[in-house]
Amino acid sequence: MTPRVPRRLELDPVTVRRARTLARRAGKPVVDLARAHTTVSVERATLRMAGLTGADHENVPWVNHLVDAVRDQVGLEHGVTTPIWDALISGAAPDLLTLAQKASSGGVTFRLPEKAHRTRARRAARTAVGRGIRTIDKQRATRERLITRHGDPKQKPWIYLIVATGDIREDIPQAQEAAREGADIIAVIRSTGQSLLDFVPEGETHEGYAGTYATQENFRLMRAALDESSKELGRYIRLTNYASGLCMPEIATLAGLERLDMMLNDSMYGILFRDINPIRTFVDQRFSRQVHARAGIIINTGEDNYLTTADAVEAAHTVTVSQLLNEYFAKEAGLQDWQLGLGHAFEIDPSIPDSFRLELAHALLARQLFPEAPLKWMPPTKHMTGDVFRGHLLDGFFNLAGAMTGQGILLVGMMTEAVVTPWLSDRDLALQNVRYVLNAAGGLTEDFHPPRDGFIQTRARQVLDEAVALLDEIATGSGGADTAYPQPLLAAIADGTFGAMKRPPTKGKGLDGVARKADDYDNPAIDLLETVDPPRSAARRRREEGATR
Repeated sequence: MTPRVPRRLELDPVTVRRARTLARRAGKPVVDLARAHTTVSVERATLRMAGLTGADHENVPWVNHLVDAVRDQVGLEHGVTTPIWDALISGAAPDLLTLAQKASSGGVTFRLPEKAHRTRARRAARTAVGRGIRTIDKQRATRERLITRHGDPKQKPWIYLIVATGDIREDIPQAQEAAREGADIIAVIRSTGQSLLDFVPEGETHEGYAGTYATQENFRLMRAALDESSKELGRYIRLTNYASGLCMPEIATLAGLERLDMMLNDSMYGILFRDINPIRTFVDQRFSRQVHARAGIIINTGEDNYLTTADAVEAAHTVTVSQLLNEYFAKEAGLQDWQLGLGHAFEIDPSIPDSFRLELAHALLARQLFPEAPLKWMPPTKHMTGDVFRGHLLDGFFNLAGAMTGQGILLVGMMTEAVVTPWLSDRDLALQNVRYVLNAAGGLTEDFHPPRDGFIQTRARQVLDEAVALLDEIATGSGGADTAYPQPLLAAIADGTFGAMKRPPTKGKGLDGVARKADDYDNPAIDLLETVDPPRSAARRRREEGATR
């Protein structure tokens, strides 16, 4: 899906290679940390793959009850599937749901089986979890078939629009109408605060605030509605939600099971802006990205958020550093270039001289560093004032920057963005703005070539050099105020390097849900995701090969 964009910045290839080398050096200790730990949400996601759904009368999911019971009796460090399937084989309950119900009232005793009992339990667990992964594979194949049937949008970038009223039944007609007016991707943002819930709400919901709860049923309902729109409009309409927060692995799993197409999944967003423990976040995000890789889901990363708390000019290099780290973490987890919706944003103060030229430099730098990635370009929010005419003009300039620099995913900006919840009429005007700019200037990617050593070229090289210097500090541990951590990236996060937010790894929400893996730890989902490749259809092979030509 990536636009074919000419290389218009004369970047030093040695500097670019050094940037990626340093990103790997900074990121690998965190990957090693993630591999060595599990979390309650990783274990719950595994049970969801095995088919455990539903909740009790107080809306506490059965996966929570079952994981908590196993953790209380034998610990989390061995993985929950071996003791659970040992109990099932031993006759404690006829199925997972009944076992969870009995466990919630203390009616099941779990153990760590040995020898033949352990082998049988692990074999049964792998079979059950494998069925869920096959469902994810089938959903991926269905997406490929529907894209072949209906087609992708004719233009790039794809137009991404947020729809979320709190009530899924209200979201559906708004999403379908937005698709008729030109939206290619519908994003249903989550209800305020859901990222801090250590459980996934169950069923169809109608009471979200400033967003709609992410639940499996809500995913199913919106996906079905957008399939109707795809058939009506003759192009495949994609669906986006958020795999972040304390239930990141579970929501990623539900997205795969219900055929969502994109998920917001940034490696540091929850740490910086929701004060979720860094170790919990990195463990959860690695598993969630493995699921996304398997499901063929495009991730969207959250670098735009850094520029809401830090200056977009002075901190531009921290965005580039985060993009490089997100790329490393994503590829290590199995994601491919076409799945990397790396983020950046149009957040420079418009009163600064040459602000638009600076934006073009930053956007072009991202585009050239990641030529095969469908970059996600975010509209202005920080400097929206409530003056709707000024806001509409800023959005037009944002759309123009997206057209000129060949972005892959263009989030529609609205003149009341970040001021009030936008009206339906705001969305309509915003879509008109996007359509006009892309129709009038979409071909500027062929014509726009900033002069050698001019303002844009010089600024892009400066940001890249600053990013390399910061990555060098992070990778060597030489720049942080606190170098007490064996993972220098954690020290940099604790020191406030990103978004000016200081988050030490010994604090934050969800730390009590992390466990270091024992030598006999077993999780069939991780094993299958790491060792078994998904089926690859002819249509998918052609599309992926075409994306890299």
